[in-house]
Parts: sequence; C-alpha cells; structure tokens
Amino acid sequence: MRLLRSTDLALRVLMRLAATGDDPAAAPAPGDASARDVAATPTPTTRDVAAAMDVPYTHTAKVVAELQHMGLLEARRGRGGGLALTQRGRTASVGAIVRAFEGDGDVVDCEGTVPCPLRSACRLRGALRRAQEAFFASLDPITLADLVADPTGPLLLGISRPARLHRPDAAEPGSASSTP
Repeated sequence: MRLLRSTDLALRVLMRLAATGDDPAAAPAPGDASARDVAATPTPTTRDVAAAMDVPYTHTAKVVAELQHMGLLEARRGRGGGLALTQRGRTASVGAIVRAFEGDGDVVDCEGTVPCPLRSACRLRGALRRAQEAFFASLDPITLADLVADPTGPLLLGISRPARLHRPDAAEPGSASSTP
C-alpha cells in the first residue's frame, strides 16, 4: 500500500511538532516570571515547519488546516502565534490519522469509467479491503509519542533543514546591512 503525499506530510508535521516537545498545558501563566522564557522561544509556524522539512509551504498549509480541523493541532496567528499539538493530537492513534487522510475508499476502482467485468463475482476486492484494514489496524496502537521516542525525536530535529525566521528588525548574518 502506498500512502498519499498529504498523509505522509501530515504524519511528518505531527512528528515534527511532537519532537519539539512544547506542551501548551505546561506553559506558565502570563504573569509568571518564567513566561518571558517561553516567549523567547517562539512556537514554529507553518512556514517554519515547511522549510525545516523542505516541503512546499502551500502543501503544508493545506495539511495543517486539515489537522487543525481534526482537532490535532492548534494554529495561532499573529505575533505570538505558531503551531502546537493539542492534547488530542498527542494521544491520537496513527491508524486513525492515516484513515482520516486516506479515506475509506477501495484500494482498486472496480466501478471506474470502464467497470470491471468481474465486479459481481470478484474476490480480489474483498481481499484487498481486508488487507487495507489490517494495515490500518496495525497502526492503531501507535501514537505520536511512540514515533518520536528516543532516538527518533532528537534525530528528527537534528536532520531537519534549519528553519529561518525572517524578522524585519533583524539583519541576516553576513549581509551588507548588518553592522559590527
């Protein structure tokens, strides 16, 4: 079985966010002194995640919108914005995520523009459907935490292309506009 690109990208986005380990439930209250430390490390944006994984921003934005609709991540706009996993996202079954992105269609299209002449007595369609469900079922007990447990999570963050945060008030190192 081959996964759709959107399914692969959704899993990679979720793994990337799970590997960063930022837990919004553990964030300090706004008046807390340690809130300044949290503000100093911004949550990744869709653009940051797309750049770090070297995938097109537009594809990533569509997948992020679907993941947000599913309640698996939160996307906040604006200055303090970014992406964060929800509690539901942290505990979601990989099988459920794959099912949601892949849909419940058949592996083969027996009813296409030229219907299969065997469709009324075919055993292949049922066998492929059972194999597809067995594939999904094997992913059901796996969570994102399982996927990013050591050594995978740190390795995932280490091999990603570094995200470049573009801030209008900060000059790029080595650029002509930077002053010593």
